[in-house]
Amino acid sequence: MATKRKVNNLLALAVLSAMIDRPKHRYEIAQALRQRGKEHDMDIKWGSLYTVVQNLEKVGYLEIVGSERDGARPERVIYQLTEAGRAELIDWTRELVAVPEPEQHRFIAGLSIVSVLPPDDVVELLDKRIDALRHIIDGARAEVDKVTAMGLPRLFIVESEFTLAMLNAEAAWARSFRDEIADGTFPEVDWWRRVHAENLSIAEVIDTVERGMAEPEPS
Repeated sequence: MATKRKVNNLLALAVLSAMIDRPKHRYEIAQALRQRGKEHDMDIKWGSLYTVVQNLEKVGYLEIVGSERDGARPERVIYQLTEAGRAELIDWTRELVAVPEPEQHRFIAGLSIVSVLPPDDVVELLDKRIDALRHIIDGARAEVDKVTAMGLPRLFIVESEFTLAMLNAEAAWARSFRDEIADGTFPEVDWWRRVHAENLSIAEVIDTVERGMAEPEPS
């Protein structure tokens, strides 16, 4: 089970990771996160960055170590990672790697109610998804190849490898589901088609399903 964190959003974790090498002011933190492409790995809302930094300082994970002024610009407060902040970064990372947590996925939401669509429509829509995934996969693979060619150690691109693997798995599953519907091997596809062909009401569909589930197994 996930630990309840004092500052419990992934932007806070990203900030802690950006602070591990040296003290920074908030603009430098944002620069570091963008340079490392953290917005692709975590749900980063840039407008919340200043608030998150303040909250991390309030709970003792960051501390103010100075300030600087660049010409007429406002003074910039410089923060550094505390020992408590370093411990939180390590503990949080250990949890994320070890503890699986259910994550919402828009595709799963659609699949959970896909029966409202006729099977042939679903085949067409899955074709579109598979085609879109192919382009995304090609782009992700090209990015991995690019940073690998630049000599970046594999340790720093394992999250991209995982993303690519998950995209390939999703595309393979969507292709298999699409083919089962199209060739008629999906178990309930005939009943699914009849529901839409005969324009059965939701109440009739639910009643049919419930009666089918209640029927005893043949002896």
